[in-house]
Amino acid sequence: MPRYEYRCRTCGDTFELSRPMAESSAPAACPGGHDDTVKLLSTVAVGGTAAATAPAPSAGGGCCGGGCCG
Repeated sequence: MPRYEYRCRTCGDTFELSRPMAESSAPAACPGGHDDTVKLLSTVAVGGTAAATAPAPSAGGGCCGGGCCG
């Protein structure tokens, strides 16, 4: 289940909640009991390199190096 980070506008605390994606924008009360919260935009770190997962594009252009488009 995804974790979402929220910030309380009343007390300034940040907190996380695990909830289904369908409920990601539903209201969330802070642990202090305040209801004025906002969902924060989180970044995701993914390991690995692009070169290891996808080939570099060819210099020929087109959808596959210029050979299949015409």
